Amino acid sequence: MNYGSVYEAIGGAATVRKMVEGFYPKVLQHPLLAPLFPEDITPVMDKQYMFLTQFFGGPTLYSDAYGHPMMRGRHLPFPITPARAEAWLDCMRRSLDETELSEELKAFVLERLSGPAHHFVNTEE
Repeated sequence: MNYGSVYEAIGGAATVRKMVEGFYPKVLQHPLLAPLFPEDITPVMDKQYMFLTQFFGGPTLYSDAYGHPMMRGRHLPFPITPARAEAWLDCMRRSLDETELSEELKAFVLERLSGPAHHFVNTEE
C-alpha cells in the first residue's frame, strides 16, 4: 500500500488521538516527566494531538491555532535532559504498543519522534 503521509499510514485522526490518550497517563506516572506537566493535562493533550497530526503530515492544526511550532523554543523553559528524552520516548513506545499498528509502523513512528525528542534536550541535569 502507498500512503501520501505517515498520518494516512497510521490511520489518521483516530490513531493520533489514541496515541495521545495512551501517552499522557504514562507521562503523569513517570517520576522524571510528571513534574514537568501541569495538573490539568487536557490543554497539553490537545496541543500534542494537533502537533502530532501536523508532524505526521495531516492537517496543519497546530500551526493554524498557534503559528509555527518552534518546538525547541517552546520547550526551553523546561529542563529536558537526555534521560527525560528517553523517558518520553519510552512512554510513547508503550502508548504505540496499545495501538493496532504493525510493528514496522510503530518502529517508524518512534524513529520519527526520536530526532525531535533528543533535539529538545537543553541540559544534562
